[in-house]
Amino acid sequence: MEDRLKEIADRHKEVERLMSLPETAADPNAIRRLGREYSQLQHVVELWNTMKRVQVDLEGAEELIADEDDAEVIEMANLESEELKAKLEILNGDIKLELLPKDETEHADAVVEIRAGAGGDEAGLFAAEIFRMYQRYAESRKWKLKMLSENATGVGGIKEVTFEIAGERAYQRLHLESGVHRVQRIPATESQGRIHTSTATVAVLPKAEEVDVEISENDLKIDVFHSGGAGGQNVNKVATAIRITHEPTGLVVQCQNERSQLQNKLQAMEILRSRLWDLELRKRQEEESANRKAQVGTGDRSEKIRTYNFPQSRITDHRIGYTSHQMQTVMGGELDEFIDALLQEEQARKLANSHL
Repeated sequence: MEDRLKEIADRHKEVERLMSLPETAADPNAIRRLGREYSQLQHVVELWNTMKRVQVDLEGAEELIADEDDAEVIEMANLESEELKAKLEILNGDIKLELLPKDETEHADAVVEIRAGAGGDEAGLFAAEIFRMYQRYAESRKWKLKMLSENATGVGGIKEVTFEIAGERAYQRLHLESGVHRVQRIPATESQGRIHTSTATVAVLPKAEEVDVEISENDLKIDVFHSGGAGGQNVNKVATAIRITHEPTGLVVQCQNERSQLQNKLQAMEILRSRLWDLELRKRQEEESANRKAQVGTGDRSEKIRTYNFPQSRITDHRIGYTSHQMQTVMGGELDEFIDALLQEEQARKLANSHL
């Protein structure tokens, strides 16, 4: 580990030098990449420097214990030694986490897609509630949410919605929300009082910048059509809706929320770029599936990462066996207890496989 930390300290100095070069200042992409790397390296270097200072203090305390005759001084030095050892253990753990291979997506914003799964109108209503849950969670963390595409049902639900969440480590905190979310409750339309099971699928993608993914216009098939909707002056009069097909992968993105064809195209390209980046990242990651379909499943009732049982006010994440009985607060956007538990499990698994 010591050798790896020395390499990081050397790279930290090199990045600092590169950032001061005139040619770097003239290249916005280079500034962004180097600035991001410098920030990551800076944190590790600061942790290492702190650890070295604590080690020096610990050696001093242990020398005092060995050389001192005064019992009271020895007792104080022993207490200080124990505190320094505990601090050293925490720092060592923090550094090990920082030395884990960094994902390219660590600082990425998130593009979230929610779709109603099995369960008819009730699935659409649940999908809308899941969307509001993430909307409130974003608000609580001072993240910005931007709608990209929405296809609503006529009863207050949604068939599908795509939105962007921009903020500090948005993708990193949300990426484990991907999968099938299952709800068990009595629908408002159920006259017999029977509990129904419905699902919504969530896919969380890292938002790709143009520097991350290059798309050739020759690979795209772009269709323009009339927007659908509940009516109004602009509906079905001007062809502004856009459907983009990426022919090499077969990915299809459709946007019709905006009034202008250009705005819809820009938003569709943003979603497509994120889907392509997600696809490429998954090909490289052995522990994850090679395509988006495996990420969210089919939406069948038997597939699930989390169950929301309303009659018992119980939410269970099946991947880590974590259960909360705070249904209203979780649906109100207080998701940190689940997200923190999932991230801790992911970090522990990575550490176990890292051999640090």
